[in-house]
Amino acid sequence: MLHRARPERDACPGALRVHEAADGGLARIRVPGGVLTPSQVRAIAAAAALGDGGVELTSRANVQVRGLPAGAELELAARLRAAGLLPSATHERVRNIIGSPSADGRELVDVRAVTGELDAALCATPSLAALPGRFLFAVDDGSADVISLGADVGLLAERAGTLALVLAGVDSGVRATPQQAAGVAIAAAEAFLAEKAAQGRSAWRLAELDDGARRITGRLSATFDVVPAEPRPLPSNRQSTHAQVGRVDRRDGTAAVVAGAPLGLLSRDQLDIITAASDAAGELRLTPWRTVVLPGLRPDEAGRWMSDLGARGLLVDPSSAGVGVTACTGRPGCAKARADVREDARRTLQAPAGGALPVHWSGCERRCGRPQGRVVEVLATGAGYEVGLDEETRASEADADQVSAALVAARRKV
Repeated sequence: MLHRARPERDACPGALRVHEAADGGLARIRVPGGVLTPSQVRAIAAAAALGDGGVELTSRANVQVRGLPAGAELELAARLRAAGLLPSATHERVRNIIGSPSADGRELVDVRAVTGELDAALCATPSLAALPGRFLFAVDDGSADVISLGADVGLLAERAGTLALVLAGVDSGVRATPQQAAGVAIAAAEAFLAEKAAQGRSAWRLAELDDGARRITGRLSATFDVVPAEPRPLPSNRQSTHAQVGRVDRRDGTAAVVAGAPLGLLSRDQLDIITAASDAAGELRLTPWRTVVLPGLRPDEAGRWMSDLGARGLLVDPSSAGVGVTACTGRPGCAKARADVREDARRTLQAPAGGALPVHWSGCERRCGRPQGRVVEVLATGAGYEVGLDEETRASEADADQVSAALVAARRKV
């Protein structure tokens, strides 16, 4: 198998390694499992005030702050450290852990407990500071919502006491209890680094190694006294392709509200209302679909919060234009972009048809922020836009207005 050469170090930004973008400093704050306390939500809002005031939600359920002036890094780090959002200076860029948001409360395992243990073990393992910033862990509650998002090391709940180890989308056959899960995932990450060195590769992702999943499974079987189960095809969850928004009734009698960030952006005003809502819910959960989940609300107050969030421009109605539509930064914030994709996306927003595919607007071929899975892509080419799905081009050299018809046809190809 041929793989393109990678530089030994990736350029992923972090909270300490700030990227200089065209619109100022860009910092990425890792939020393992996507879970934030109300005080941490306030800390992120305060950190955003150091830059342009808003935040971007990423496809890995992390947060980005833009527009930071020169010299703001120390103040940013101090605020994040005080809020418990920067527990390790050496490992902060490798704390990439997505978790099922479990909005309905029907999870087979306690995702928050497993992700917390995994994050702590990751930060406590010195060798794993060498993981690439693109390396991704996932903890799935059994709904198969995040296991399909391309994680290098995944933990998928099969039943209350059993999680399957999934390597680059392949069931390894290794099973673990919730108590063993973090240790197994850490061992898999260490095996990735060992196999990467053995193959002499500068790989950023497990799938870039030759026969990576099988070789890493072999390394693990020599270490763990685990009887492998028969590998099986992974389950799928078609509803996990993009934002699911609205009210969700939970099995414990409470309600959750899921709200989407338009084009992945939250303004200062929207951060204010989300902070207030997180106080009522007790916590906030970020998702890889650029939504926020407010669990544990009283049923009689869920409607009020949906109304208040919607009044600030957040997406709480599944039929709203903008649900499932994302975009990279584009011009003027990114010097490599060929168009102001966010502004053009806003001009062409249409309410999605039932089950419609997600849409991602990219300012260049790097396709920053593109969601995993089937996505209708709108790519700026310099001569206009190219609209495509599954390697089939549906429009080329189109202006923003001409993109609309191609999007309608492509989004129905579920």
